[in-house]
Amino acid sequence: MSAQQDMQHNVRKNQIIPLEITGMTAEGNGVGHFCGLAVFVPQTAVGDVLDARIVKVQKHLAYGIIETLHTPSPDRITPDCEHFRKCGGCVFRHITYKAECRLKQQFVTDAFTRIGHLTPQEILPILGAEQLDGCRNKAQYPCARGPQTNAVSFGFFAPRSHRLIPVTDCRLQPAVFGEILRRCKLLLETEFPALIPYDEITGKGVLRHLYLRRGYHSGEIMVCFVSASGKPQISGMFRQLGEMLMQAFPDVKSVMLNINTRRTNVILGDKTSCLCGSETIADTLCGVPVSLSPQSFYQVNTAQAERLFAEAKRLGAPQKHELLLDLYCGAGAIGLSMADAAGRIIGAEIVPQAIEDARANAARAGIQNAEFFCGDAGAIAAKLAADGTKPDLIILDPPRKGCDSITLDACVEMSPARIVMISCNPATAARDAAYLDAHGYHPDTLRAVDMFPRTGHVECVVLMSRDKS
Repeated sequence: MSAQQDMQHNVRKNQIIPLEITGMTAEGNGVGHFCGLAVFVPQTAVGDVLDARIVKVQKHLAYGIIETLHTPSPDRITPDCEHFRKCGGCVFRHITYKAECRLKQQFVTDAFTRIGHLTPQEILPILGAEQLDGCRNKAQYPCARGPQTNAVSFGFFAPRSHRLIPVTDCRLQPAVFGEILRRCKLLLETEFPALIPYDEITGKGVLRHLYLRRGYHSGEIMVCFVSASGKPQISGMFRQLGEMLMQAFPDVKSVMLNINTRRTNVILGDKTSCLCGSETIADTLCGVPVSLSPQSFYQVNTAQAERLFAEAKRLGAPQKHELLLDLYCGAGAIGLSMADAAGRIIGAEIVPQAIEDARANAARAGIQNAEFFCGDAGAIAAKLAADGTKPDLIILDPPRKGCDSITLDACVEMSPARIVMISCNPATAARDAAYLDAHGYHPDTLRAVDMFPRTGHVECVVLMSRDKS
């Protein structure tokens, strides 16, 4: 055993070690090395020189906490949120946004070069967010009892738990969401004590979540109560509460009630009804009018989504004579944003509500060159390939788990000139891009896009072109 290995195996809990942070994870933990052992330390930044107290030791890595910070990283800033590191949302509020973008650029590049073993011809600079505060158009707040009998708390769950951290002012959400939360809390405690918060452990109580949506361009707001009870008297009280909120907030155009009676972590149940106002709110995305219900799929950061879709359109470069196939199309936003440039668009999505929304959005925008099919993306792609459909451009926007082999094989069989993949998971995107690369496509251009500033998430878009040889 080498001397280094011997020291590594002697690292023990509560030992204090010197450490320089040389990297960071997507969870916001700094990484340093001590005697060949990777040591992860939360709330640190690249360039920090510190003493760390070891709190857990495993075979090839260890976890520590800051004991003494000797030299702070130039990337460090004072966190601007009192809930940072408590609510499970943001992980990068202790470093500058410039440093965060640098890290996210590296996350995406490393995924493609190390996981995919790919060398894109061009890696463009990350599209950082232009708006950091109030950038999200949707929030789902769990509800819980406060320390007093009639007290109500809204907030977010602590990391890896269902312990509620009370939060009424989240910097990622529009300020009006906090105002609605506080008004709702007051009314529940003073006017509607029967609408008690739901308890996940006992299964008792009524109000499970308060779900808010806001049209980024329109400003219209939807309030959706998620209730564990659908009894008429309960619905009547939620209607009264909704009417009071509409009077207090003129932008609230819709109040909905969703019933979820199941003992589950899934937020929404199957039944939704309109209590007052309209059943949907309106907005626009890339100039396309959209109508939003509680179940509608919609990118949570509208401003960045428009930049992401514009970049996908630029890279894909659809032409008037071309057929565009949009797989995992959701409510059709990506394909519809390219309808003016493409000849014909076919969209596929497994969620029926999303397909209904896509068709309605196309009709509302007067787009006549798009059609949408409901079904598994792989099955529809395979059927199109078997029927001899030959798209010129395929857009892939899969869920975090990425594409399955049926979808990728069908894409290869249809032999489009270009494939543009959008992904919220750079690791699975790199894996799928490597599969396409092994089947005749090479990565031309890769770009990271920060859809979720101050969190550990980052999206990417990559253009794959068919090898002409």
